[in-house]
Amino acid sequence: MYLVKSPLLLKWYYPSLVWNKSRHDKVVYLTFDDGPIPVVTEFVLNTLKSFNCKATFFCIGDNVSKHPQIFERLKIEGHAIGNHTFNHLKGWKTDDSTYLENFKKCQEYTQSHLFRPPYGRIKKSQVKKLKAIDPQLNVIMWDVLSGDFDIGLTPEKCYRNVINHTRNGAIIVFHDSLKAFERLQYALPAVLKYLIAQGYQFNIL
Repeated sequence: MYLVKSPLLLKWYYPSLVWNKSRHDKVVYLTFDDGPIPVVTEFVLNTLKSFNCKATFFCIGDNVSKHPQIFERLKIEGHAIGNHTFNHLKGWKTDDSTYLENFKKCQEYTQSHLFRPPYGRIKKSQVKKLKAIDPQLNVIMWDVLSGDFDIGLTPEKCYRNVINHTRNGAIIVFHDSLKAFERLQYALPAVLKYLIAQGYQFNIL
């Protein structure tokens, strides 16, 4: 069960987290979770390059350690990097000390002031302790979820999820993972083409 559009109640309950950005300009923020990995992340990078777009990648530390060349390409091509824990931990089911150590292990690779909790699930106590470690840390959530991870979703519906809910300042989530690849291959270039035609620009966080 997931919601394509983040509800106001969640934004109210976690006011210190970043759900979207300025709504004054036609700017949106593409984000990709769970990479970097061969084939899928490379497809994303090639697609972004073909449209001259930049994005923010929330990387799993274990994947960075296994695929350092792809990680370096992310940085060389001007994309932003975020921490997504070392082992994709679910905050609600992980004690705070384990969660923080996993964050710090990933941070050795990412060296970022951006963090996205896997599954979007994090305790308020974990947010507080993470910000004690790094006062500049921005915990980035989203307001548009593509649903590309959902194997029961058609590629067309994944595309519709994004274009039907994107507004100025939207933070949009895709996944550069094998599970998402079938929907991502169709939806990402189609979304970029549509949003560019609507006059949107793509910024990094």
